[in-house]
Amino acid sequence: MIGLKKVHHIAVICSDYERSKAFYTSILGLTIIREVYRQQRQSYKLDLALNGQYILELFSFPNPPARPSRPEATGLRHLAFEVDDLEETVKTIQEKGVSAEPIRTDEFTGKRFTFISDPDELPIEFYES
Repeated sequence: MIGLKKVHHIAVICSDYERSKAFYTSILGLTIIREVYRQQRQSYKLDLALNGQYILELFSFPNPPARPSRPEATGLRHLAFEVDDLEETVKTIQEKGVSAEPIRTDEFTGKRFTFISDPDELPIEFYES
């Protein structure tokens, strides 16, 4: 056993730092722990928390190449957030100008879920608890 305890964080590279920062903080409601500019890399690094728990690093780099999300490609598929009320979550997201896919039901768990996209088309799932 290698002793894994939990997922510590997820790193996301964005094409437009300010737009992605606004999305993850103002739309999704993550809170900023720390924001630094790393001059030698011409890169911002933004540490974000969900309910006080550090979960996401948002990076900017000069001219990062696009990564395909659709059709599905090898690599990270999506980020998933658990929510209590999926319909309320969708309503709130739509009020902020973000469209959501139709709500579906997981055929194996019976739980409902939907997807939105971040500013770089990274799929983000909301999964009802």
